Amino acid sequence: MKPQRQVPVAFRNVSLSFGATRVLENVSVAIEPGEFFALLGPSGSGKSTLLRLIAGFLRPGSGTIEVGGVDITPVAPWERDIGMVFQNYALWPHMTVWQNVAFGLEERKLPRATVEEKVAAALDLVGLKDFGARRPGQLSGGQQQRVALARTIAIEPKVLLLDEPLSNLDAKLRIHMRGELLALQRKLGITTIFVTHDQEEALSIADRVAVLDQGVIQQVGTPNELYDAPANRFIATFVGTINLVGGTLEKAGGGTVFRSETLGAIAIASGTASAGPAEIAIRPHAMQLAAPGKPLDAGRTWLDGTVAEREFLGEFVRYYVKVGTAELVVDQPHYMGEPGFAPGAPVKVGINPAQVKPLAA
Repeated sequence: MKPQRQVPVAFRNVSLSFGATRVLENVSVAIEPGEFFALLGPSGSGKSTLLRLIAGFLRPGSGTIEVGGVDITPVAPWERDIGMVFQNYALWPHMTVWQNVAFGLEERKLPRATVEEKVAAALDLVGLKDFGARRPGQLSGGQQQRVALARTIAIEPKVLLLDEPLSNLDAKLRIHMRGELLALQRKLGITTIFVTHDQEEALSIADRVAVLDQGVIQQVGTPNELYDAPANRFIATFVGTINLVGGTLEKAGGGTVFRSETLGAIAIASGTASAGPAEIAIRPHAMQLAAPGKPLDAGRTWLDGTVAEREFLGEFVRYYVKVGTAELVVDQPHYMGEPGFAPGAPVKVGINPAQVKPLAA
């Protein structure tokens, strides 16, 4: 199959309510041509509703939706030229794989030779060219997902919508399939919008991510931007694991000091943060543990702590460390033969000022 013509997608001031319940609130976001864009958020945040609005299954209460610069808000779903892969794949169990993939093409009343050519190309693209005679019940979950993808891309839509397509797969297959999804999207060049509640999925394959909460977009950015520079407390706590400590920022000697009852005084690289009440955000892997009496990195601020609990997670060990009245989560790499720190052990906790992100209180 040939690469698709890439088109932009835009939501402009989109709002939607179901009765008295506000589902989306003034959503505006622009998706670039050919972009792999993720909608991320907890259950009920409005991400799947946005996808259904693009598909035409719902109409916004206000605002518009554009595809390729054209307002499609009043256009019927079957006239939008948009393909969607559903969470449960929605395959016809009584049809063969070939018949499932051909369904949308036959509905468009294309010539038989064209249908055969496009079905063959789509099945070949997803690695199922020899599975055309099988029925969905004879396929694995990953293969069924590929059939659903083949059926969708066979009609060569302008935009591809993916509604949590990996949620029904086991953990190992999910990791494999998200790589295949990205490779397929890059090969086709089609503008793709991917809905998920799994932050790891979104951050690992999307070019950019919009994070929603209660129908409002909290932040749009690259995976790195969301992780390293969260716009607010919700983003900081939702994207990855993080430590939040409340206190006050003070300007002193040309720098910034964070003071709190729990951690005391910590010099930080504040950027543009202003003095006053604030929280600091510290990722678990950005801290270091050391045994008392060991040489310490002079570039870090070191605090006294006690290990409360530990979790072995394979690549790293997660420690819960009591520091003053706070409990900090600290991740340390696991190496063979190293025992690490046992619960109850006294430790030094090293904080790198460059890895501390102040958040407005």
